[in-house]
Amino acid sequence: MSSPTISTSSYYSTSVASTSSMASHPSSATSAYSTSATRSPSSYKPVLSKSSINPHVINVEYAVRGEISNKANNYAKLLSEGKKESAGIKFDSVVTANIGNPQQQPYLAQKPLTFWRQVAALTELPYLMEHESTRAVFPEDTIQRAKALLADVGSVGAYSHSKGSALVRKHVAEFIQERDGYPVDPELIYLTTGASGGVQLLMQVMVAGPDSGVMIPIPQYPLYSAALSLYNAQPVEYQLNPFDDWSLDVQAMSKSIDEARGKGVDVRACVVINPGNPTGQCLSEDNIKDLIRMAHEKRVVLLADEVYQANIFQPETRPFHSFRKVLKDFSKSQNAEEASMADEVELISFHSISKGVSGECGRRGGYFELCNISPEVEAEIYKLASISLCPSLQGQIGVDMLVKPPKKGEPSYPLYKAETEAIHKTLLQRSEKMAERLDKLKGVSVDPAQGALYLFPRLELGSKAVAEAEKRGKKVDNFYCLEMLDATGICVVPGSGFGKMPDEETGECWFRTTILAKETDEFIERYGKFHDEFMKMYGGDL
Repeated sequence: MSSPTISTSSYYSTSVASTSSMASHPSSATSAYSTSATRSPSSYKPVLSKSSINPHVINVEYAVRGEISNKANNYAKLLSEGKKESAGIKFDSVVTANIGNPQQQPYLAQKPLTFWRQVAALTELPYLMEHESTRAVFPEDTIQRAKALLADVGSVGAYSHSKGSALVRKHVAEFIQERDGYPVDPELIYLTTGASGGVQLLMQVMVAGPDSGVMIPIPQYPLYSAALSLYNAQPVEYQLNPFDDWSLDVQAMSKSIDEARGKGVDVRACVVINPGNPTGQCLSEDNIKDLIRMAHEKRVVLLADEVYQANIFQPETRPFHSFRKVLKDFSKSQNAEEASMADEVELISFHSISKGVSGECGRRGGYFELCNISPEVEAEIYKLASISLCPSLQGQIGVDMLVKPPKKGEPSYPLYKAETEAIHKTLLQRSEKMAERLDKLKGVSVDPAQGALYLFPRLELGSKAVAEAEKRGKKVDNFYCLEMLDATGICVVPGSGFGKMPDEETGECWFRTTILAKETDEFIERYGKFHDEFMKMYGGDL
């Protein structure tokens, strides 16, 4: 039997007529998805709830934007609405010292580098380069750089290669080679959405299951513990030594690996942040060498977070040593086993445009370089990077500015040099002044920062403060930082947010503050007054 046929015209006329009829008589309209007329809409049960979503998301904590930061944001909102008096706020402005965000307006407000913004502007509006008047505003080297970048990517509104622009990766390779003295393959460089984007991508590759372990420093930047929670992996903590410039105890780290493996944890990698966040330390070359030797002996991948490599405040005594250079220098060893490490220890290094003297956090630009990673694994990393298609084009352009700034003799160099030196000088002065003044307060001790953008003061608050914090259901460092925010508007991060837990008997604890506050003297005055009053109330047993 042949199937019945319906002409297209009759089908559509029937459809239209039916629709028209429904429109005339809404009550007669029914849907295939209609439910019982007696069912109440309020009985609908949402698909997504805290109990139904990925449980690993719930386990994630990110202290630099947690409870204290949220409260600070609310204060800022109330102040902007002119509600200081009605809300009982005791200060005129919020100081966001919880996160390294140099260009945040209006309280940090680091001025953008002119060269960066000129090149970025020309890549956004290429027709400007065709106007003669442009040369009155834009130096010739900015025009040539924009043209070179556009010749490679075509348009900042288009996808690039999944690894990032070939030209930018070539410039990154040249930067690393000039810094370290060893050749670099641009194909082993990936441009990323900030360094954090690269970290998360590689964690996805390395974590094979819940038994996979990654060593993280304590204190640590909470990106790492958060990523491990998200990917259901095991953090293997190692302690930095606060009484020896926050150095690495490599022997203790080696023991931690053995203990973790003895419990069934497959320790695969070790995160090192140098210069340190939150501690501001800069590792010595010998300390790095010892860690590389351990990585070779214990077979762990080194993840070198080096985003603060331009923020060096004691270059004579604590210069920056890249992990890649120290690793490749082993090739010069007369000891054959040590020389082999240069080509065997697996190393992944990260850098970013968010820090240094650029502070271009919002552009989300960074890169990582693979060193001694097998081609088979590199192919899988490339596949995973391809899923996201490519990182932000303006972030990639920012990386190009980072690794290939104007050179002496080029039109933009004098202004670039003046701007970057001024920013670095300002950061150094703020760091030294804050460390010196805070260190004089009762119960506070602060080491001057060797690098990065932070200070990590140590506090002795006493048992009375511990008891009050316990009464309020808080850790003592969290209680202290909340009280500081309420009294001063200064937003910092408790040490426990970085894994450095307080002593709940003595009240010894830590907090991290940036050195970015525009009004450093006011910051110190506000904080000093608060701390003195806090100690009068709670520090009587010290």
